[in-house]
Amino acid sequence: MSLSSFTSVLVVRQILIARLEERVQQSLQQEIEEFRQLRGGNNPGTGQPFNDDIEAIFDVFLSRNIPEDGEYLITIANEEFYRASSLALPAAVKPNAPLVQRWAGLTMPSKGIEMTPSGLVLYQAEPVRLYSESELNSTTGQIGGVFVVAYLTSRARNEVDEAVQIVTQVSLMVLAIASLLAWLAAGKVLAPLRLLSQTARSISESNLTERIPVRGSGDIAELAVTFNDMMDRIEAIFNSQRQLLNDVGHELRTPITIIRGHLELMGSTPEEQQETLDIVLDELDRISRFINELMLLAKAERPDFLTPELIDLTLFTEELFTKITALADRRWRLDFLGTGQFIADRQRLTEAIVNLAQNATHHTEPGDTIALGSALRQGQVYLWVKDTGEGIDPADQQRIFERFVRGNSRKPHPEGTGLGLSIVQAIAQAHGGKVDLNSQPGQGSTFTLALPDKLARELPL
Repeated sequence: MSLSSFTSVLVVRQILIARLEERVQQSLQQEIEEFRQLRGGNNPGTGQPFNDDIEAIFDVFLSRNIPEDGEYLITIANEEFYRASSLALPAAVKPNAPLVQRWAGLTMPSKGIEMTPSGLVLYQAEPVRLYSESELNSTTGQIGGVFVVAYLTSRARNEVDEAVQIVTQVSLMVLAIASLLAWLAAGKVLAPLRLLSQTARSISESNLTERIPVRGSGDIAELAVTFNDMMDRIEAIFNSQRQLLNDVGHELRTPITIIRGHLELMGSTPEEQQETLDIVLDELDRISRFINELMLLAKAERPDFLTPELIDLTLFTEELFTKITALADRRWRLDFLGTGQFIADRQRLTEAIVNLAQNATHHTEPGDTIALGSALRQGQVYLWVKDTGEGIDPADQQRIFERFVRGNSRKPHPEGTGLGLSIVQAIAQAHGGKVDLNSQPGQGSTFTLALPDKLARELPL
């Protein structure tokens, strides 16, 4: 491998690691800002200021935040480890770890990078002072605890190293081909080979779109075509891997939120507990099925994508309403209950409606209304989610169904990957249906899932 190629790979690796650390620092700062906002606000459970109830602050924040992979939320109360966002903590951030013990003694905000046996740890720590409501802006209160956001970069760095290894292997292959052709040919062959080498050096994990121009015919042109075909396959593999990871993160977050919400709100009576258990088991089944079929979805459409069954529209709508009300603090309303039966995939339709409801929470505020409705008219079944939020610009109404595209919003929601509406559209199309959108800026949006009449069957009166 030439010195320039080796240098390029090292530079690419350093750039990727620098971007990784920059993104992590932004994520840590965002968590700290969100914690500060919660600290200065009211307890959503009581409506009163938190004051010196530091454990309530930590409990509320941990229950409302799901950190990304590699990120850990650590809380320390009275210089003792209190709770963390995960039960399975790496050795570097376990309760008795030296780094955690050092955080427990902090009296001022702190951030830094530590090398530990578990890998590199980036962190930001925020001491929490105790004061009464009249001392809210004071900086002299007693330290009651410390909130820490820590990120272990070992997994992300491994992914960077794997990407660099692939780029290195591709560069080696290209340079080997270039060397062979240079030995066999001369004169006019040198210019195409230089172009080949230049293109190969420009390829990185974040730029796999470069191709070699094919000119004329002969061995060099055939080589260019073969190389371009190879790069098409490599690019497709990378895109499939990215899509797979994004789909997993997006699809698993919502059912986990539903399960957690219902478990936290579970009543004490056997009937309420059984109802919660049924919902939790249903969501766990959906997660298991999603994981088993994810590779199938990433490759191509197949006939066994759907598992049709006969569904009672009224009961199904009520079941959906029970699930989506745990997504966020909104004014949830059951708009209309359709009557009848239809044949469809219950789990896929649940994914679609929950995605639409989750999307509605992203574009509304507490106090806004989100409504769920269903109808069976002229043999065709309709399921819709309607909100009174900010609406969608006409220019965005077609684009938002594309993968990784989100409409403009005054409210950021970085946890999303822009896959929700494209997944809804894919489910509708798999049923032979479609998704209709009716939205005006400032007046809210209505997403309607319309299934073809051949799947619907009205109940006799």
